[in-house]
Amino acid sequence: MTLAAYREKMRELPLVSLFCSCILPQPRDDKKEGVVDLNLCNIRDMEVIELSKRTSGQAFEVILMPPTFDGGPELRATTPPRQKPSLEEIQKKLAAAQERRKCQEAELLKHLAERREHEREVAQKALTKERQEHRADADKEQRQMHLNASRERLHEEEEEEEEGEKEEEEKEEEEE
Repeated sequence: MTLAAYREKMRELPLVSLFCSCILPQPRDDKKEGVVDLNLCNIRDMEVIELSKRTSGQAFEVILMPPTFDGGPELRATTPPRQKPSLEEIQKKLAAAQERRKCQEAELLKHLAERREHEREVAQKALTKERQEHRADADKEQRQMHLNASRERLHEEEEEEEEGEKEEEEKEEEEE
């Protein structure tokens, strides 16, 4: 059976025209106006099995048999055999693989160097921050010590003034 004959036979089957528009692109005139008879049937190239019939619809299974070609050329389902690679092709592939390995290794080393550089930067930032905090604490202590010393001098000056005023008052009282 040729491919054209098989296609023609498939066009005659009512169910195939419903499923595959590539076989029958133009609509067929059905005498029953779209109603398909789904009774159990067994055709040589196709088998229809009704699975269930309900008010909501029908379920069925369509099994298409593989086409048989009588006297036609036999189709090869296998791929053509591969040619054996030459020594030059093998060497090219090995060189390409070696180059890929080198590129991957270089990429890995670059990534590790970037990570190391990032870790170094993070450590440097942390050290700088710690130094700044230490300086800020030292400056704060220095400022506090200076303020305390200034307050103490001021307090001593006030005491000296008070003592001086008391002495003057005592002198004035003695003079009177």
